[in-house]
Order: sequence, then structure tokens, then C-alpha cells
Amino acid sequence: MGDGILDKRIKIPYISGEWKKLFEPTINGNYVNDHSIVLGPDERWHLFGITSFEGKPSEERYFVHGVGECLQSPFKEVGRSIDRGTLAWAPAVIKGGENYYMFYGPSPTSLAVSFDMYEWFGTNVVLNNEPLMGAHRDHFVLKISENEYLMYVVGVHNRKGAVSCFSSSDLLSWEFEGFALTSGDKAPLKPAWGAMESPYVVKKDGLYYLFVTYTDCSDQTYNYTLVFCSENPKHFGEYNVENGTQPITVLRAHAPEILEENGKYYITTCGWRTKPTPHTGAVSIAALNWK
Repeated sequence: MGDGILDKRIKIPYISGEWKKLFEPTINGNYVNDHSIVLGPDERWHLFGITSFEGKPSEERYFVHGVGECLQSPFKEVGRSIDRGTLAWAPAVIKGGENYYMFYGPSPTSLAVSFDMYEWFGTNVVLNNEPLMGAHRDHFVLKISENEYLMYVVGVHNRKGAVSCFSSSDLLSWEFEGFALTSGDKAPLKPAWGAMESPYVVKKDGLYYLFVTYTDCSDQTYNYTLVFCSENPKHFGEYNVENGTQPITVLRAHAPEILEENGKYYITTCGWRTKPTPHTGAVSIAALNWK
């Protein structure tokens, strides 16, 4: 967590309300896994998420699209996006200028651009100096300043889970900055894909909070999100059971989005129908507070 001065500045996020059903698809799929929720040009919230009817990663080949007026009311299913016959996992959408950029996996990173969030056009994206196996899925993009973006992608480093960090000024060409978070030799989970999933970074009061789901896909760890804090958004340390960076808290959620509306924070959770989730097949949402 850093030195004593940083420790005193840290706010601990915690789920402060009951889970409510936000979105459940029925036409284009019957569940939502990793997803992205952003405000669109129509001033409504747009959700894009992994789905299928089979519940198998190999069948997840497009994103379901839902729309809602606010985070307190259920979203409506309006269609599907990125239906191109290939795998489509874990979208991350961010606004850049007048357009919206959707990054998704699995490796290699794919990018689509839209002006209205309904029609998406594929375009080229380059990850310069990308380490081997360092960026294979679950993208998230954070705007740091007017012309600086950071992208976080989960991967494998030294055969253990890691979160890579890339920087860009135009959302099209990215430079590898290093590993924002790595796993030490005594990290508790070591599946082949690395255990780390779905990074999401929030800037609050001058500090950066990295939310990352840490699971081997068992029921025991499926809803297990670690939260790390740092002054440097490019470096959160090495996670180890002993003698390493420790999370400031653990939240019971899978692949969460951290959203803010009218000065209030919210957290989402999701997952396969076969896993323990608050509402089977749905994205659920709850209030999030900081103490």
C-alpha cells in the first residue's frame, strides 16, 4: 500500500447496498459475463457484454447491447455488436473526441470505432513492444489527461498472472509501459491463464485504485475481486501472500465495473449461469461507498 502518508489517504471501497438486477438478455444470449458500461451521445448508459446461449468461451462471438436511462433502472436489450464470426471477449469502451473506441480480445487486441454506439467499424490498433503473452484479454482504458490514455490488459508474466500497462495519445498506437501488477512466487492461484481478470482503475482524490478479479474459475473464487491502491497508475506492485503488495480490500464481485452517477458510486457483477451470482444470467448492480 505504500508509506504511512499514503496509507492515511487511502479510502477503502465497500459494497453498501443490496444487489439489484440491472440487465438480463433474452434475445441474443442468456447471460452476461465481462462487460463495459459507458454514457453514450444520447446521454443514456450503454452496456456491452460477453454472451451466448451455450455458456462456453468458444461460443462467445459477439456482444449483447443494452441501454438504460439511469443506473437505478433496468436496461433494455437493443441488439448485438461485433458479430463477426470470431471470438469476442471482454469489451472496453471509452470516448475519444466525438467517437467511441471499443477494445476487446482475446489476443491480438481488436478495436472498433463508433459515433453513435450502434454501428461499429473495425480499425487497426498497434501495441508496440507488447511482451509475449503479456496482453491476451480483458482490456480497460483510463483517460489520464487530455492527450494521455492508459490501457490495462491481463496476461501472463513468468508463468503467473499479470496486468500489463500501455500508454497512448491517440487510442490507436500504444506503447508498453511495463507490468502494472504482477504475481509473486507465493501468489495463491496459478492457473495457466494467470488468474487475474477484468482490471478496472478508478482515480479518486489523487490516488489510483486497481480492481482486478482473481480467480481459478472455481465457485469459491469466482466472485473474488482484489483492490490495490497506488499513487502511480502504472505501478501497483507484486501480489504475494507474504512479503509483497497486499490488496487494501476484497470485494465479492466478478468482473466489476465501477461507475459514478450524480455523485454516487456503483459496482456491478456478472458471470456464467452456472456460477454463483446475485441474479442468474444477469448483470447486477449495488451501491459502492468509500471509508
